[in-house]
Amino acid sequence: MHEVEVKGILSQNNGMNTYRGCSHGCIYCDSRSLCYGFNHDFEDIEIKKNASELLEKALKSKRQPCMIGTGSMCDPYLHIEEEVKLTRKCLEIIDRYGFGLAILTKSDRILRDIDLIKHINDNSKAVVQMTLTTYDDELCKKLEPNVCVTSERFKVLMKCKELGIPTIVWLSPFLPFINDTLENIRGLLDYCIKAEVKGVVFWGIGVTLRDGNREYFYKKLDELFPGMKEKYIRTYGNAYEVNSPNNGYLMSIIRDECRKHNIMYNPDECFRYMREYPYKNEQVSLF
Repeated sequence: MHEVEVKGILSQNNGMNTYRGCSHGCIYCDSRSLCYGFNHDFEDIEIKKNASELLEKALKSKRQPCMIGTGSMCDPYLHIEEEVKLTRKCLEIIDRYGFGLAILTKSDRILRDIDLIKHINDNSKAVVQMTLTTYDDELCKKLEPNVCVTSERFKVLMKCKELGIPTIVWLSPFLPFINDTLENIRGLLDYCIKAEVKGVVFWGIGVTLRDGNREYFYKKLDELFPGMKEKYIRTYGNAYEVNSPNNGYLMSIIRDECRKHNIMYNPDECFRYMREYPYKNEQVSLF
């Protein structure tokens, strides 16, 4: 790990990443792509040590509260968060200034802060987003080796349900010929239905491969699924979008189940919900 001071923490759309790089080890990670300009080893986590100070300054300057998003490029609950607690510090600031939170992770470390997230939700709005890709925990350990398995993430969703914290599930990515199966989709949807999630975010049954992450992905395929790399090369070449042969059928299954259980599944609708801040105390003047 190493520390850096950054000039800003919030994006134009009020998203933030407190770290850069990742220790989860997911074999498909797009953040490894060369286009993101990493100048250090991906597993050498960059800590934005002044993130909480910059966040407080930014929130103080805003004329009205809004939703603050986290985790779009880097999971806020990496292993190092247990020691550094930078995500916790930022959540405390979000809570103190009355802003909302839309936080994305695939780690059950988020349960450490569930009391704080509930307090944010009680006073404004908090949405917990959880990534689910692989119903079978043994397969999950291969694809996402250094983070909790899917059944543990399901427990996070159920805890949020118990506490009245709304949840969104990211069903992505699905790796062709590996976890793009009806059994996998049905299992993940069953978790979503039981947890009464508000919505699921997905664009298709597949994965994206760019320079940087493609090489790492193929290396891991050689280690874990001998012969699979060659199958990908034969089928997809150097394509960026790598869609499953089962894409259309499995997409229809997801949409049908979401409609049946009143779960949002249009990405625009899900993102609109997560961006909407509830002005609970707003008064409309009659004069």
